[in-house]
Amino acid sequence: MQTRPSDRFATLAVHAGQEPDPTSGAIMTPIYQTSTYVQDGVAQTRGGHEYARVRNPTRTALEGNLAALEGGSSASAFASGLASIEAILKTCLSAGDHLVCGDNVYGGTERLLRFFERFGVSFDSVNTSNPQALADAVRPETRLVMLETPTNPLMRLSDIAACAEIAHDHDALLAVDNTFATPYLQRPLDLGADLVVHSTTKYIGGHSDLLGGVVVAASPELGEAIARQQMVTGAVPSPMDCYLLLRSTKTLPVRMKAHCENAARVVEFLSGRSEHEGILYPGLPDHDGHELACRQMSGFGGMVTIDMGSRERAERVVAGMRLFALAESLGGVESLVCVPARMTHASVPPERRAEMGLTDGLVRLSVGIEDPDDLIADLAEALDGI
Repeated sequence: MQTRPSDRFATLAVHAGQEPDPTSGAIMTPIYQTSTYVQDGVAQTRGGHEYARVRNPTRTALEGNLAALEGGSSASAFASGLASIEAILKTCLSAGDHLVCGDNVYGGTERLLRFFERFGVSFDSVNTSNPQALADAVRPETRLVMLETPTNPLMRLSDIAACAEIAHDHDALLAVDNTFATPYLQRPLDLGADLVVHSTTKYIGGHSDLLGGVVVAASPELGEAIARQQMVTGAVPSPMDCYLLLRSTKTLPVRMKAHCENAARVVEFLSGRSEHEGILYPGLPDHDGHELACRQMSGFGGMVTIDMGSRERAERVVAGMRLFALAESLGGVESLVCVPARMTHASVPPERRAEMGLTDGLVRLSVGIEDPDDLIADLAEALDGI
């Protein structure tokens, strides 16, 4: 007999999309490590299982779980965050269509959009924190608006409800990259977005041990179109990665709470230091998006960006860190640090980085769940060494 989880987030995280295995009673969804399925007769499948690219029970459980967490009609899991974004582009756009994209998105997203220009898709990058700039960029042929909020690594916020209204007024769809916030802190579909995308490699996975992505759709029709793209292109995650993600979503609420608390402690410490030229963090009252963050999010997240003023000072401070590991990616239980201009956003042309304010002196912290006093001591030692 199936049980229906409540609508409370922590309960959904543990139970949504999955039931104890009917054959053994196993509490965890099994890893269905198979490429194909025996059929009872020609075209007589068991529950629609014919080939693992099309359907896998472990992946189905994960997709149900993630759809529930985002409040969507359905979810489609992919092999990476970029594969998820590619599926949105292929589903929503055709030759001659136009897309408006936030000007401070993950560097790989912009690189992917430039690739799509070869197929007759055009795009403009704008600061979606300014709704008027977004409205001015929309054309009659615009079919999609894509944004991140908070952005990577400038921590700008966009008003999702306002952006959704602008997109819909022009018969376009709104897709929101919710990787930084996670559904624990922000639910874009509740604010009018049509699609939500995550790199599940990051906070949803949370342990730096897998690659993955997901697209969650607001409407059944859009969800079916994304699922069709998933089946056609085959960029699906392995059953093992799906299993690991199901393990991870169970602890997402407690992990995000710790990330937020530790980031707030780190920012409090950094605010008392003079070695930097500024802190980008929506929890600060003087942050441009602070009031919006208080309305749109239920917490300020675990990402913090420091402006060290120059490439030399940025490289010196990261070289002095021991507990914060110098690495790309984010959202794991361990703390990471990177210099975006030289690492995650190195593929963005220098002139574009300059336009958006992504300078060589920015240092991005992904604050983990270690003891905050140890993280602060590590940062203090690195700053003392400058």
